[in-house]
Amino acid sequence: MENKDTYKTKVVFRKHKNGDVIALFFEEVADYAGLYCLSYEAIGQHGAASTFLVDDTKLATPEEYKALKEELESIGYDLEIYSRMSSNAYNVRKQRLAEYK
Repeated sequence: MENKDTYKTKVVFRKHKNGDVIALFFEEVADYAGLYCLSYEAIGQHGAASTFLVDDTKLATPEEYKALKEELESIGYDLEIYSRMSSNAYNVRKQRLAEYK
């Protein structure tokens, strides 16, 4: 039986100028201050990312992010795909941090 996450992870797929695609989990905490969101790339995998990364990237098309989406799903993610980050993502991350304490 497959281990599938039942939690819907909100994600925006963005494309760097060099063509690499990054998944930004904009409501997921990646640091102790909530300034950075969790991200994932095929090379490097999980890491912290500034949400200002959107200024240096373009929205990836479904064809461009297909392989990364499949990789994420293969490791158990249940994705909810967005075309842009919610305006309250930082507040959501700060609230989640408060719940951890």
